[in-house]
Amino acid sequence: MPDAGDQFQVADEAKARHIVEYRQAKLRETALAKSASGRLTLDQLHEQLKAGEVKELPILIKADVQGSVEVLSEMLPKLSTDQVKLKIVRASVGGITEADVLLASAANAIIVGFNVRADRKASEIAQQEGVDLRFHTIIYELTDELKKAMTGLLTPVLKEAYLGRAEVRDTFRVKGTGMIAGCMVQDGTIKRDAEVRVIRDSVVVYTGRIVSLRRFKDDVNEVRNGFECGIGISNFNDIKTGDLLECFVIERLAPAAASA
Repeated sequence: MPDAGDQFQVADEAKARHIVEYRQAKLRETALAKSASGRLTLDQLHEQLKAGEVKELPILIKADVQGSVEVLSEMLPKLSTDQVKLKIVRASVGGITEADVLLASAANAIIVGFNVRADRKASEIAQQEGVDLRFHTIIYELTDELKKAMTGLLTPVLKEAYLGRAEVRDTFRVKGTGMIAGCMVQDGTIKRDAEVRVIRDSVVVYTGRIVSLRRFKDDVNEVRNGFECGIGISNFNDIKTGDLLECFVIERLAPAAASA
């Protein structure tokens, strides 16, 4: 609603609606930027510890099975130091959802996904809210990352770059090649020779490399959002209809760039 002293500007309905939507979007961007700037991330943890800004590290755990949830819930709080206490906000089985990200945002928590991934909507909201998502498949690597973050030694030189995601609509076997997944690219781009995760019910069941990529009968180097394709995965034939194939590459960064 307008306030006293506001000026009126005459415009047709379409233009007025466009102006309002534009201004509302700018206000949301400003609010999100302010919110994200104060978010706790592992990369910034040690600096905030030195500045006395952090005394507690809230963590939200999602894992593929209950056994992993119990082990991590017991193990991670033991990493607490005199400077910072690790607090488990929630620990449960399943993929990372929109509700998990919203809870982590409210609690200023880091989300740890153990052998699970975030769905597309959750990933988008995490990026908007500035929530730090950390994915692991080996427990000691997860605990090592947290220890290094708390002591200021976290200097990653490898960074995962997401490329795209495709849904398996059908499967068929090709002689001499193996199982091929008939897919629809849901977003981004699928590239031949890139790394790929097979995700079933939000759980990572296999990680490998794309060895064949086809559009109809033609071999191609990439397939973009909205197009169909056939995907073959190295040493993996247990592809099922409904699986999601998440395509990514690993980029090597100099230590200075990695910590930026």
